[in-house]
Amino acid sequence: MNRRVLATLTTVAIAAIVAAAVVIYFRGPTHGSVQNASQSPVVGKAQKGKTAPQFEVATTAGYFDLSKTRKPVFLEVFATWCPHCQRETAVIDRLYAKYRNRVDFVAVSGSDTGMDGTSASSELDVLNWVRQFNVKYPVAYDPILNVASLYLQGGFPTIAIIGTNKKISDLDDGEITYGELDAALRSVLR
Repeated sequence: MNRRVLATLTTVAIAAIVAAAVVIYFRGPTHGSVQNASQSPVVGKAQKGKTAPQFEVATTAGYFDLSKTRKPVFLEVFATWCPHCQRETAVIDRLYAKYRNRVDFVAVSGSDTGMDGTSASSELDVLNWVRQFNVKYPVAYDPILNVASLYLQGGFPTIAIIGTNKKISDLDDGEITYGELDAALRSVLR
């Protein structure tokens, strides 16, 4: 294939992606209306000390299935519009750098509201959030909010630490310090 044909194909592909992003941005997903970002989310079924509800998601690092992992799991349920989630990315990036070989990390979108607080969330919205906040750990877009319905504790971010026995050792929402999360991870690695 010569350079001119390759350049033309690349330009067409980029134009198609931009057009799709514009349509998604202005029309949003067809699964429902935009939720007001200030509405309090529901509390999921997960409980500290109990068996973690099963979930599977496609992440930026591949497919994740809770039932198949043999490592402890660090789960974050986040909203791209949430300033607490945005700030927590730096904390989780540090933890990921330290524990990535011993703990499976996964962050899953948990709101149908986009980063601007008014539009519908989308896969593109989540990818823009990853890029804007330099997220290093695996992230998943969950259009049906299944993981949020299982784990969300009333606020974003919600973080669950799941041991190798599939029991939830820690479950909390809001900004959590590096020290607290580091201690929670160390406790499941003993």
